[in-house]
Amino acid sequence: MVINPVPFWFLRHGETDWNARGLSQGTTDIPLNAVGRLQAERAARALIGRGIATIVTSPLARAHATAETVGRVLGLPVSIDPDLREVAFGEQEGQPMADWYDDWIAGRFTPRGAETFAALTARAVAAINRATALPGPVLVVAHGAFWRAFRHAAGLPANIRTPNALPLAVEPPAGPGQPWRMTALPLEPLA
Repeated sequence: MVINPVPFWFLRHGETDWNARGLSQGTTDIPLNAVGRLQAERAARALIGRGIATIVTSPLARAHATAETVGRVLGLPVSIDPDLREVAFGEQEGQPMADWYDDWIAGRFTPRGAETFAALTARAVAAINRATALPGPVLVVAHGAFWRAFRHAAGLPANIRTPNALPLAVEPPAGPGQPWRMTALPLEPLA
């Protein structure tokens, strides 16, 4: 899979009650909790002055609300790409994250009714490529497993947890054989 060699920003949605409880959300549409709303506000303030021209988000409420918060602070509209949605975890949605997750990423196990990691990876690359074809810099607001799939396609370790609402500057490889680079913005403490 070829990824457009275009820099962009990535933001995972703010915290939900299911995040706080360590439950698999998948496509279950869980809203931000109070902490998640504060995290979205903090991320929005950190993104002021970064030149973001376009915001594209997942349609799921937790990502959409995070994107709308950033859009309000930056004075930008938000567009939705359905392919930025989180992976469908099938029968594992609402269940605690467990050892099955490592096997799912490795392609050894897919929960009943779930999307494979390979299918998610293909969808993630296609969605990121569509986003980065828009006027940039682009901010993509999406989900944790979605981001793991992108990391995998970018040749980086996949099973790395991205904190909620931590803005990442994502830069293509500097040259052949070089990795993609992801730099987290420093954030102020939550109020």
